[in-house]
Amino acid sequence: MLLSKKLPLRFLFLMLGMALLTTVAKAQTDQVEGFWYNDVKSGKIHITKGADGKFYGKVVWLKEPLKNGKPKVDEMNTDPRLRSRPRLGLEVLNGFEKDGDNKYTNGTIYDPLNGKTYSCKITYKGKTLDIRGYIGISLFGRTTVWSRAEQ
Repeated sequence: MLLSKKLPLRFLFLMLGMALLTTVAKAQTDQVEGFWYNDVKSGKIHITKGADGKFYGKVVWLKEPLKNGKPKVDEMNTDPRLRSRPRLGLEVLNGFEKDGDNKYTNGTIYDPLNGKTYSCKITYKGKTLDIRGYIGISLFGRTTVWSRAEQ
């Protein structure tokens, strides 16, 4: 009989502990981490924080993943050795550092449509990200807006 009174109490503490761990885990996730659609919603990028504390993004979904019945590859890459790598899984954001409350700087963005890599900064705006790619200084660049996506 004593055992039956302790069991519900243990269950309650277990559930409270799990809820607390979930809350703590969510609190440690940075605001840019998660899934984002590119500006034309032709791809979905998963942004994560690396072990080095920097942020990276890779393509996890393509609206049109095939070309001529085969998976799309990085055919426009300036390095011929990389032209056969799949576009799905391709890292397009690299090495961003958090710079204040809503800015991420010192990173690069790779554009698989032209095979070029640009300096880049990201500005978090709630459900959107301003992605500014540029060469040299950001004055000479282009901004696209990505939107938050579901997993």
